Amino acid sequence: MTKVNVIDLKGTKVKDITINDEIWNIEGNNVVLKKAIRLQMDSLRQGTADTKGRSEVSGGGRKPYRQKGTGNARQGTIRAPHYRGGGVVFGPTPRSYSFKINRKERRLALKSAISEKVAENKLVVIDSLELISTKTKDAIKMLETLKLEGKVLFVSSHDAEKLYLATRNLNNVAVIMADEINVYDIVNADVLVCDCDTINYIEEALK
Repeated sequence: MTKVNVIDLKGTKVKDITINDEIWNIEGNNVVLKKAIRLQMDSLRQGTADTKGRSEVSGGGRKPYRQKGTGNARQGTIRAPHYRGGGVVFGPTPRSYSFKINRKERRLALKSAISEKVAENKLVVIDSLELISTKTKDAIKMLETLKLEGKVLFVSSHDAEKLYLATRNLNNVAVIMADEINVYDIVNADVLVCDCDTINYIEEALK
């Protein structure tokens, strides 16, 4: 078990919290981590690229010239792939790029991502993420007070509407709920900020 400091929004230490090393302090698996990230990225692809094959292009209903006697190679249609305006060979067609990975792989990837943040001291635990104000300038002041730099990912277990409204104009800040936590957002962020209930939620979900 590892102890982590819990602070408030003013940066003052409130208490300590014990985190489970089997979840927050494992040896990362980069292969599974890459696979989980690729799964998320591929699921965002539309897969609508489409080309027409020789049976789909217009024209070519008759034989261009007779079979024998011309000296040319025999041809059945002018819409064959080697003709201008012909069909495309092995071109892209609408498809889904998504694929499935096992539940154990999903959990291992998530554990690897959060363990990396703990190892780099990029995990910040706050007692509560409930803001009083929804003003962006107050959110910037909070980030400066907590010394949060780079891309910051806030993970809240409760209603984070005020936090979202205060940070939605900041390109380097993202806010998600605890049940929305995912590998890509964690890896993409420089700092992971959670409240105490989120820590408990993650441990309960990944145990």
